[in-house]
Amino acid sequence: MKQRKSRTLESLIQKLQQTKPMEKSVVVMPDFFLDRIVTYPKDLQELMRNMARIVDQKGGSIDEIQQMELRGGNAVNTAFALAKLGVKVHPIICTNKLGYSLLKFYFDRLDIDLSHIKIRKELSITTAIELQERDGKVNIMLRDLGSLANFGPGDLAPEDFQLLEKADCICVFNWAGTKIYGTQLVEKIFSRVKTNGCGKTYLDTADPSPNREKIPELLRRVLEKDLVDVFSLNENEALHYASFFDRKKVAKLKEQLKLDTAAKESAKILAAHLETRIDLHTTSFAASITKKKETLVPAFNVDVRQATGAGDAWNAGNIYADLQGFSVEARLTLANAVAAYYISSPIAAHPTISELIGFLLSQKLQKP
Repeated sequence: MKQRKSRTLESLIQKLQQTKPMEKSVVVMPDFFLDRIVTYPKDLQELMRNMARIVDQKGGSIDEIQQMELRGGNAVNTAFALAKLGVKVHPIICTNKLGYSLLKFYFDRLDIDLSHIKIRKELSITTAIELQERDGKVNIMLRDLGSLANFGPGDLAPEDFQLLEKADCICVFNWAGTKIYGTQLVEKIFSRVKTNGCGKTYLDTADPSPNREKIPELLRRVLEKDLVDVFSLNENEALHYASFFDRKKVAKLKEQLKLDTAAKESAKILAAHLETRIDLHTTSFAASITKKKETLVPAFNVDVRQATGAGDAWNAGNIYADLQGFSVEARLTLANAVAAYYISSPIAAHPTISELIGFLLSQKLQKP
């Protein structure tokens, strides 16, 4: 006997079955990384013991370690996932000549506009080490930022701003990686959109800790100026940003609550201080929080085969559902489903709409 679906799930499946091709466009920027995923089958302690053994013997190898090379970067991953869902995507990103060739290969047969790619000297590269810890898979990302580190407003041409003004959603990712001009870049783009554009502004900074000293500037010049319509965060990011408004309270939350619950309370702190909508994604639920309303939707029960890129898949689903005008519950459910499909895929695949419908028909939500 089939598991009975929740009303939200049934309604979402019906909406997707009736969905027509999307005519709206999304701009994503500014990062593309060449990612190497190194999957270590045990935990950090076992890895450290193995590495110490190799050092003691003056070098050597650890064999039978699964590795995979694929496209990376928050903007590019989100672009790919959106394109699979049928969205017209325009990346404004920086890379080198090799990176541009790789993008043409990765985006083959997808409706992605590569006319706004910026060719610079250095490729951005990440090596992600995935570990199997007690609570699930975690990843440690070793990054060479390349040309992304000094990418800024001066890299944008007039035709880029024309595109930004016409787009339905303008997404800036990986502020943390744009080390030098990141805040200026977000401020310039979102100010231009708010003044001359018509689209919704969407910010996901990635882990801000490498750029922590510039967080107050980002808060002052961008988030507190109401330039951001949607602020997308994971658990760690919610705690980080909320601590700048109430450090003592966040410290207590971290001591007294589970990580996802502490993150939700931190997101509520942010919503109380900012006019933006706070969209939080965790391993157990997703939430959308404003000053007036809080909506929480549980995640799906799937076997986790991928850790790196889950947030990008979630953002793509969130953006797609927002552009379709879905209810908050349906939007969060769809975003969770896109992420769940991706993390349970043995080949890190993103779903098409038909594949997503098939996934939803076979799944059930976690208990709240």
